[in-house]
Amino acid sequence: MTTISTPLRIGLTGGIGSGKSTVGHMLSERGATVIDADAVARSITAANGTAIPAIAQTFGDEFLNNGALDRDRMRAHVFTHPDAKRTLESIIHPLVALETQRQAQVALDSGQRTLVFDVPLLVESGRWRAQVDRVLVVDCLVETQIQRVIARNGFNREIVEKIIHAQATRAQRLAAADWVIYNEKLSLGALREIVSALPLSLSK
Repeated sequence: MTTISTPLRIGLTGGIGSGKSTVGHMLSERGATVIDADAVARSITAANGTAIPAIAQTFGDEFLNNGALDRDRMRAHVFTHPDAKRTLESIIHPLVALETQRQAQVALDSGQRTLVFDVPLLVESGRWRAQVDRVLVVDCLVETQIQRVIARNGFNREIVEKIIHAQATRAQRLAAADWVIYNEKLSLGALREIVSALPLSLSK
């Protein structure tokens, strides 16, 4: 494959249980800078996080636990209150965008040539397509997602199905993809070989 010499911005996404985070770790091992939007969201909703004052004012202190967002309570709330989900996103998403942009600039200033934005809701957000050069989707069967999340998180099937239903469909993600990794019945070694074949720009 031809080596890409200009800075490359990759949007990495996939449904829960698809193996997206594993692919992100493998891209990091190859030398890319991976900016994890979920990790950023967790940091700004931790105790003293930048999103906490607005969350407390909007939803009330009952949605906090030791000063941090009570994620389980909020998750249950937004599943049954679509307006609450949109309100929470209006608080969190702009702050996540600011922090991801800051981290990206730090990486570029240090000479990094490949940035990977690990964004679970990349397709749903609508704004990421214009900000990345390639969208990499990690895909698998829905039933595989369900079984992986049950095994990993201990959630019951109903909760996992609700999470999947709240995300973009497989068809929507695949329609947005430039590159697709079909992570179905792959060993870690086979998955790593696929990731290793992706044309990145890694020279500094």
